[in-house]
Amino acid sequence: MHEWSRRRAERRIRPGTGKELKPFRWWQLLSRSLYGLALRRDDGQRAEYAVDVRQRRRFFASDGKGTADLYLDGHHHAESKLPAAFPVPGGTIEVAESPFGLKRCHYVTANGAEQQLIPDRRSAEGRRAHLDRTRPVLSRSISATSIALLVTSVLLLIPQLVEIAFKLPPVAERFGTFTSPVSLPAWLNSLLAVAATLASIERALRLRHNRFLDTVG
Repeated sequence: MHEWSRRRAERRIRPGTGKELKPFRWWQLLSRSLYGLALRRDDGQRAEYAVDVRQRRRFFASDGKGTADLYLDGHHHAESKLPAAFPVPGGTIEVAESPFGLKRCHYVTANGAEQQLIPDRRSAEGRRAHLDRTRPVLSRSISATSIALLVTSVLLLIPQLVEIAFKLPPVAERFGTFTSPVSLPAWLNSLLAVAATLASIERALRLRHNRFLDTVG
């Protein structure tokens, strides 16, 4: 299935325009992801690849999917709708988005080995990676807090959402009613939703994604 998905993604690739890669700006912290990778070509020459994803594009797309741009040595080499799979020397660069950013930006070799691309130091992802290297204890604490917030939000919000769903006439007529064991005031539910969103954004900065937690959160 992975091979089928990769080949399907490769068919979405369009040739690049040759335009130069624009540097990352501070105001793009929450709207742009920029990752880099250095590889060796078959002739032994060094090739600098960069993956540029503008998060806002998905909101203007008719299908709700974003796009990724691949740059080679500073010039636009190819583009693709997400999820993307760009063939490069020795393997493929795979890029996939989540509701809160990216969940995958990896170089996958022909034998299946994976390597995460390096985020631009000025980007939000790069700043989060820098924190992980320089202050690992604080970084682990933030990561643990993100997981705790997501788990707590799921445990408290899901039963209430199920109760609302069972109040719909078609559902109630077929399955009966359901009373949530949890009942929280609206302000607290809103606070939990905001906390879960922030936690999912933090995890997206590290390319961490759980199909259930980060989607529900």
